[in-house]
Amino acid sequence: MSNLSIRQRLLLAATLVLGAFLGLTGLSLDKAFRSATVEALEARLLSNVYALLAAAEEGSEGQLTMPRVLTDPRFNRPESGLYAQVIQYPEGYNWHSGSSLGQALSFSRDIPPGESESGRYQLAVGDVMGFNFAVVWEDFNGQELKYVLSVAEDMQPIQEQIATYRDTLFLWLGGAALLLLLVQGWVLSWGLRPLREVEEALTEIESGRSEKLQGRYPKELNRLTSNINSLIQHAQARQQRYRDSLGDLAHSLKTPLAILQGVADQPGSHSEQTVREQVERMNQIVSHQLQRAAASGRHLLTQSLEVGPLLERLVRSLDKVYLEKGIEWQTSVAPESRFYGEEGDLMELLGNLTENACKYGRSRVRVTVSTEPALSIRIEDDGEGIPRHLQQSVFQRGNRADTRQPGQGIGLAVALDIAQAYGGEIKLGKSADLGGAAVEIRFPES
Repeated sequence: MSNLSIRQRLLLAATLVLGAFLGLTGLSLDKAFRSATVEALEARLLSNVYALLAAAEEGSEGQLTMPRVLTDPRFNRPESGLYAQVIQYPEGYNWHSGSSLGQALSFSRDIPPGESESGRYQLAVGDVMGFNFAVVWEDFNGQELKYVLSVAEDMQPIQEQIATYRDTLFLWLGGAALLLLLVQGWVLSWGLRPLREVEEALTEIESGRSEKLQGRYPKELNRLTSNINSLIQHAQARQQRYRDSLGDLAHSLKTPLAILQGVADQPGSHSEQTVREQVERMNQIVSHQLQRAAASGRHLLTQSLEVGPLLERLVRSLDKVYLEKGIEWQTSVAPESRFYGEEGDLMELLGNLTENACKYGRSRVRVTVSTEPALSIRIEDDGEGIPRHLQQSVFQRGNRADTRQPGQGIGLAVALDIAQAYGGEIKLGKSADLGGAAVEIRFPES
């Protein structure tokens, strides 16, 4: 059952529901027709009893007698299927219609005067439906005599009629079920076509003939196809970053390796300082490329995280590192400020920038987080700031605006790579209030 496709499951479920519905409908209609037929027969038998009562005559002493011939010819024709009896209770007059000639039929029942009774009886002629009606007849002497007028009709024509109706009913219901199943199959095929198109598009992507899901899909699938495309683009971008980082790493290591090779080829040379410088440079290159390649980047399925709590943890950590400076923090975080990405990326991004603010500022650092129109984080300090002519070059690996402070010069480069991986940007400027550097990170709208 678990291996069935969605189409097969829907078709099976709809078939079971349709079968149950049509089956119950058929049974209900069959029962209603049988009940209506039996009720019509009982009404017909009652009218025949009234006809018998109307045909009754008075005998020589005022007792009830019946004529030899009745107006309904079926009562007079033997084995016509319609039979009548008039019997006096407890004993006395016993009359049978001509249709029961030569047959010993007994379907009369002793019931109280004024009451009636109907039922099915099994007689020698077959299954019949009988109706009994008791009356009181007063003779010339004023004596009350009880008679039971009984009429019975053969059930075979009724049963044949019900059987014919049942065959016709289930034939039509079966035909309707078959037609509905065909229509249902077509509707399911048409309704699930977008899913098959998505499957085919994914096959195209797996085979390398396409890069993303293309085409127009129903609105119910738009979120799914958008998320799949986001995952594909995220994987492609991450793979491209790995390739670019490996290429940049190989290219960047050529120069220091050549220098080291040259030093090694000079016997007896005292080049410890050169070796240390080139090894440090190689460490910077490797560290920068690894952090650049590790940036996750933004995609739709990434969970969001609150910026405020993460910023508080970062401030507490930097307070311990720069305890001697006694940094005065001013933080303002807009409500519902959320970052759609990996926590490690945001921690690396904010960590690099706030640490620079602490390192190059004097004693005050301000962090402002806003969400209008999208997430924006502004970090300001009261240091000397970054000269305008260096605001572009400081994003290049190894470049620093202030060489008096220790560092490798890759923090801003890594921060820029992370921001760009999420479609954001970093702007440098001067803080109007604090007088130092102002770094603003802007992310696209979620």
